[in-house]
Amino acid sequence: MSAPEYRTFREFYPFYLSEHSDRATRRLHFLGTTLVLALVVTSAATQFWWLIIAAVVQAYAFAWVGHFVFEKNRPATFKHPWYSFLGDWRMWFEMLTGKIPF
Repeated sequence: MSAPEYRTFREFYPFYLSEHSDRATRRLHFLGTTLVLALVVTSAATQFWWLIIAAVVQAYAFAWVGHFVFEKNRPATFKHPWYSFLGDWRMWFEMLTGKIPF
């Protein structure tokens, strides 16, 4: 079965949230995204540019554990990489501000 095509991020985001219905998955994404932010800022401040690679690797590690262990689904990033990237940050912000339960 082929993945649905989404014309806009607005169309995609409800699907993205449905793929993150388990609280443990959302928490792992939140932690991974927060660490990305910390590592990128640290990389810029220290000019240890390899930290950017570490940021990407750890972000995927946290996310994939959530999907494969808790959600039992395949990460949306495999079919919709850009929208998934945007979804990660929007979900992170909505969790940070209390719109989505942590």
